[in-house]
Amino acid sequence: MMALTLSAPNYELAWIGGALGAFLKMAVPALVYAAIAPLLWVFFRKTWAELDSDATDHRIEQRASGRFDARPWAMFAIVAFVLTAQEYYGGSRFFSTYFRPYLSEMEQARHRAHLPTRIDTRFYGELYGYAWWAGFRVVGYTLFPMLVWKALFPKDSLLDMGLRIRGLASHAWIYGVCLAVVLPCTALVARSPDFASYYPFYKACSRSWFDLLVWESMYLAQFFALEVFFRGFMLAPLRRTFGSGAVFAMCVPYVMIHYGKPYFEASGAFLAGVALGSLAMRTRSIYSGFFVHASVALLMDGLALSHGGGLPTHFWPR
Repeated sequence: MMALTLSAPNYELAWIGGALGAFLKMAVPALVYAAIAPLLWVFFRKTWAELDSDATDHRIEQRASGRFDARPWAMFAIVAFVLTAQEYYGGSRFFSTYFRPYLSEMEQARHRAHLPTRIDTRFYGELYGYAWWAGFRVVGYTLFPMLVWKALFPKDSLLDMGLRIRGLASHAWIYGVCLAVVLPCTALVARSPDFASYYPFYKACSRSWFDLLVWESMYLAQFFALEVFFRGFMLAPLRRTFGSGAVFAMCVPYVMIHYGKPYFEASGAFLAGVALGSLAMRTRSIYSGFFVHASVALLMDGLALSHGGGLPTHFWPR
């Protein structure tokens, strides 16, 4: 009884300390927002002012002509559908339920018939699942919304959704500045205990260079699709209607697709979305944002591998 009585205050102190630490961790992103917001304002304020001015002129023109621009409505409806489809049909759970059993049965059937097969669900099952994930993202973020958009607005050029490469070289210095800011932050986040356990997604990529190269190719392809969707498809229709508000509207679903990832990464997605979205608006191109995203993704996987199993030592898996 005495031991229980004596341990109660210690338990309460431990509980209070744990809760306080959790709340302090939750508050860190707000402090980071407050510190970085002035830098974003200085760097992008001219871009935001131009966007707001263009949007004001567009609304005045619309009001005078009596026309209604259905593009924001159509864009948000397509985005809602695509993100919902990604959540319910684009993940490993759907693949494991519907496709992996079929591949396994097809593999076994060929073995029973003494026929050669290139399917190996035991050895590459996880990689197959990520191939489905990456492929569903590429199709869902690029091909599907673009085709629907062209059907709804046939006079719109899809290249205007940040896909033009003209002037890309002149914006290379912005890419360098972004990397100079982002890479140290990435290295700092990589020190968190849950980082190495979360990245890379494909845990077997360290067993061979083949696994690693195939994985990173798929990983970067889905990042390109993500940039096209969020910084191109979402921003282009909102540019003339929402002005600078288009960037912040885009950031809401962009942050939400990061739920499930480490807390600091999910929280930092807002700042990343503002910076990459404003950069896309400034350059009218998604490529600089993709290069930043790809560089950070490769660095994060590389750091996680260096903290974990290390880089592969041979090309083919053994």
